[in-house]
Amino acid sequence: MLEELSIRNYALIENLTLSFGGGFNVFTGETGAGKSIVVGSLSFLMGAKAEADVIRTGTEEAGVSAVVSLHPCNRDAREWLEGRDITPEEDRIIVRRSMKNTGRGSIFIQNIPVTRNDLAEFMALLFDLHGQHNHESLLRKENHRRYLDHFAGLEEEAAAFNRAFLELSGKKKALEDMVNSEQDRDTRLELLRYAVEEIDTAAPRAGESRELENEAQKLGDFERLAAQVNAAAAALYDNEDSLLSMGRRARSALDAAGAIDASLEPVQKRLDDLYFEAEDLAEEFRSYREALSYDPGRMEEVEERLALLHRLKKKYVSEALARSVPDPEEGVLAYKSQAEEEIADLSGIEMNRENIKAEIAALEKDIGARSVSLGTKRKAAALVLGRGITEILCRLGMPNARFSPVIRPKGQTGLVLGPWGAEDVEFFISANTGEPLKDLSRIASGGELSRVMLAIKTVLASADIQGGDVSQETLIFDEVDTGIGGEVALSVGEYLVKTAGRKQIFCVTHLASIAVRADNHYKVEKLIKASKEGGGNGDRTVTTVKVLGQHEKRREIARMLSGDAGNAALAHADDLLAKYGNKA
Repeated sequence: MLEELSIRNYALIENLTLSFGGGFNVFTGETGAGKSIVVGSLSFLMGAKAEADVIRTGTEEAGVSAVVSLHPCNRDAREWLEGRDITPEEDRIIVRRSMKNTGRGSIFIQNIPVTRNDLAEFMALLFDLHGQHNHESLLRKENHRRYLDHFAGLEEEAAAFNRAFLELSGKKKALEDMVNSEQDRDTRLELLRYAVEEIDTAAPRAGESRELENEAQKLGDFERLAAQVNAAAAALYDNEDSLLSMGRRARSALDAAGAIDASLEPVQKRLDDLYFEAEDLAEEFRSYREALSYDPGRMEEVEERLALLHRLKKKYVSEALARSVPDPEEGVLAYKSQAEEEIADLSGIEMNRENIKAEIAALEKDIGARSVSLGTKRKAAALVLGRGITEILCRLGMPNARFSPVIRPKGQTGLVLGPWGAEDVEFFISANTGEPLKDLSRIASGGELSRVMLAIKTVLASADIQGGDVSQETLIFDEVDTGIGGEVALSVGEYLVKTAGRKQIFCVTHLASIAVRADNHYKVEKLIKASKEGGGNGDRTVTTVKVLGQHEKRREIARMLSGDAGNAALAHADDLLAKYGNKA
């Protein structure tokens, strides 16, 4: 649900922030006041294409942002966010889109940058905008099957079919890969077995290259190493003035001094600790020195081993594997493990192929039965849905309309399956008596399209399955009242209110009989903003939106009825408010 909308420097809107509640929200105002700008800003925030001319003249950037609450059961929206590591805060998200006069812009969902296509995809899970010149989910044929399945309560059954279809497609692809690879299987097996044997013979150890490189460095600079070791030994224990010799003399002298002054005992202890530590160090270093030797043959062995390990790495460790396994020997061993797994797979390909064939046969039988069940239920539901929507359209000012969900098999002959069944679903309508059924995209009127969508949403709600339809929590109707009046307008208002019992509804209207039913009434006005310098030379036109209280709503209803707020119009407005107005 849309809780807050902020618009900055968009068309004639300078700076505007609106808070919204649930239920039925209405926008009214004089023709040209800027109601279409408000709808346009919502469309912009929903991912519609936009040009730099939407930016308010004299400014460099336009921006629209919204605070949107998520229904706890809106799994589609929550899964979309989770898949992109975007986390709602207290079931709310902030969506922001801006555009600079250079044509460049930025889009964020919870401070995570996204593309315009991502924005449109996500917002379509929350909002549905209906009106001429706007993108309408009703015109997307792929949604027609979803509407019908939702009406018939077939969503879970269709999802189960889709999972089985995808599994079958995966099995068929695996079998195809097996058949295609069989010709090269023997050659591949021979190469893999040779690689495993070569690696086994070399028997590399993790970290071996680093160890050998350190040893090679020591052997290559042995003379300098030996000289430094001897110098260190002399300083530690070999000479008269070595560390240990001086330590022994110091201990002897301090022992004698301690016999005279007992307060030196702590100093004696610290000196003893230092001396014993020096003795341990000298003993350890003496062992290292005695083991130090130079073997000319070892240098050759180390270099040959390093060359072998380098060849193995170059031969078997790809760049991708090297990035994931930096240690060269571990990379070689990882390749060997992968090769052994592939050998096992290729060796058992015959058995695997037969198993996959059996699995494919079982899946084909299963989804064949599922498709028949889905098709039968869809055909029955299509008749009921068609009658229900046709009946409502008659009350919404389309008395001769005939609505029909058309179900066609995917194939000309035989059973042809797609991801969601064996048939395509498309909504058709005949708006006038004697006219053939046509697809919805051929309806010229945005108002008619809005009424068709209103009828669909009303039928879904009346079927008491709307509780599961938690996507598209907010519906925006623009021009829903185009070309209607009288009793039809009353019916449109009635159905909008009925739908608003389960959805948040926004409606731009010119009709008092619709506006009077609003839970929240917003008036769009165009004002002249005086220049700070005065004199009128820098005056600017701005569009503002005002939330109307009950008294202001009464005057706006009167204006919509007669163009003014005279006594007669106010009396008529009072009658409408008493009969149809929200009593809250």
